[in-house]
Amino acid sequence: MRLALPKKYIRPLWRAIIEFDLLSPGDRVLVGFSGGKDSSFLLYALSVLRQHAPFPFEVGALTIDLGFETGFPRQELEAFCQRVDVPFYTVHTKISELALGGDRQSACARCSFFRRGTFNAFARAHGFNKVAYAHHYDDAVETFLMSILYSGQIQTFQPKTWLDESQLWVIRPLVYFREKEIRRAGKELGIQPIPSPCPLDGYTKRAEVKELLRQLGRQNRQVFANVAAAMREGTPVERWPRELSKKEIWQKSLDFWRNKS
Repeated sequence: MRLALPKKYIRPLWRAIIEFDLLSPGDRVLVGFSGGKDSSFLLYALSVLRQHAPFPFEVGALTIDLGFETGFPRQELEAFCQRVDVPFYTVHTKISELALGGDRQSACARCSFFRRGTFNAFARAHGFNKVAYAHHYDDAVETFLMSILYSGQIQTFQPKTWLDESQLWVIRPLVYFREKEIRRAGKELGIQPIPSPCPLDGYTKRAEVKELLRQLGRQNRQVFANVAAAMREGTPVERWPRELSKKEIWQKSLDFWRNKS
């Protein structure tokens, strides 16, 4: 069956792909497929784009079984991949035990670290040159704000990133999609997302920031757009000078008091 995607969803896909050079002739792209609304839509969309791209590229889907007690919905995942005509791969792990076994505050970071390592190793071993994640516009803005609030840094993920250690490109074709658009597209396309098995889902720092943006957006509809604009290069930036070391401030203090008449 030939898949189709409305033009309103095709346009932002091509915009991201062209603007950030996400696809090239002969690419073998491995999609991180959890069965959730975002990764399901990405897999569907890339399958459609194969039919219209000016050059050939391949798409595969990898689901990492994290080992949660709720079980692994292999049948549903495999059925969706068959629907979109994409090869389906799985790797079974005990990452959930590693992630949840220590401090819950850093569980997400540990889970992400082990998932990325497993995913990248599989991609490289099976001849894929790019890995695709379903991070969208909301994810980028939330990550940007989380970085400021929780780590004192100004950064977010890039639409395209080169991994020296793995020799892989990471691409994010959904960066121009709002989360609500993906949710709406899933309903239109008959995609039935699989709920996250993680017990921390909805109780993370990301969930807190998502709610913060939602509340601020009720008061001022420009809040999200303003934070998104601040992520871009070329936006006016005026920051304090860097913080001096103890040695530097000691020397400046010494010089200052030497000027006493």
